[in-house]
Amino acid sequence: MKQPHIQRFPWNLDWNLLRTFMVVVEQHGISKAADFLGLKQPTISAALKRLEQHTGQTLIIRKPNEFSVTRAGQVLYTECAKIFGSVSQLPALLNVAHAELRGHLSIATTSHVVSEHFDNILSEFNRFYPQVTFSFTVSESNEVETIVSQNRASFGICLLSETPKNLDTLVLYREYFGLYCGARHPLFNAPHIDPAALEGEAFVAFQTEAEGGPLEAISRLRIRLRLANSWRGVSSSLNEIRRMIMANIGIGALPLHVAKRDVDAGRLRQLPPYTDLPMVNIYVITNPERRFSDAEATFLSACAAKLSKIDIAERTYGA
Repeated sequence: MKQPHIQRFPWNLDWNLLRTFMVVVEQHGISKAADFLGLKQPTISAALKRLEQHTGQTLIIRKPNEFSVTRAGQVLYTECAKIFGSVSQLPALLNVAHAELRGHLSIATTSHVVSEHFDNILSEFNRFYPQVTFSFTVSESNEVETIVSQNRASFGICLLSETPKNLDTLVLYREYFGLYCGARHPLFNAPHIDPAALEGEAFVAFQTEAEGGPLEAISRLRIRLRLANSWRGVSSSLNEIRRMIMANIGIGALPLHVAKRDVDAGRLRQLPPYTDLPMVNIYVITNPERRFSDAEATFLSACAAKLSKIDIAERTYGA
């Protein structure tokens, strides 16, 4: 039997305190949270103190030049994120009175998703269900996984270093990565490029190329070619990697099918090797614990049905 104070807890708690606490953790500080919420810093501090009194736990360690979340705070933040995700679904779940399918799809995606097959699915779905709206949020792959795990998006599209135990996954497509230089690079106009010419070359890298990351295979390729020991530029955005390659900050890896337009236009040149290139899967990830709205369930069902009819070889770009 629950103790009386535990039974009263959800009735006595000001739920706005949970929202404020979540923002404090995500903004990594009380002053930043105050700016984000448009409130004064003492107001945020008072709200945090009230929440700690309600829970009977220290949630944040706040000292001069120090900000850290306690173990209890981490547990509470995870639950707050779940609550926020559930509340954010309410408009879509309540929008069931219309005969025509309505709703909203919130899609968390990594920056370099270029798939004709996915675009076709979006186009056909929009044609059949014009009352459904869409929003795309671009984040790093690990952040996409976190957003979907916390139930803050309809689904995600990203790379994965390993299959998450708490999420469902579906391969959207596969892509091969090659190395490229821009027109300002000395090798751009070379009649022939020997792989040995890349030894010691400066390079730019995706953040996910680190050891254990979903693009680690690119890092292994650079080591094999004996490029420079450390990157000269790094980004989580494909567009910024492309920009740095063209600016000759360093050579870098791009998906073959994405870089093709720049190669054809004379802005990029592919460098060796041209075979045995890194190949990665791009996944659609969903949270099985999410209460999908009609719009979300219909789209995901249509997406799975369409992809099941397209062989993975056809969904492999740049082979």
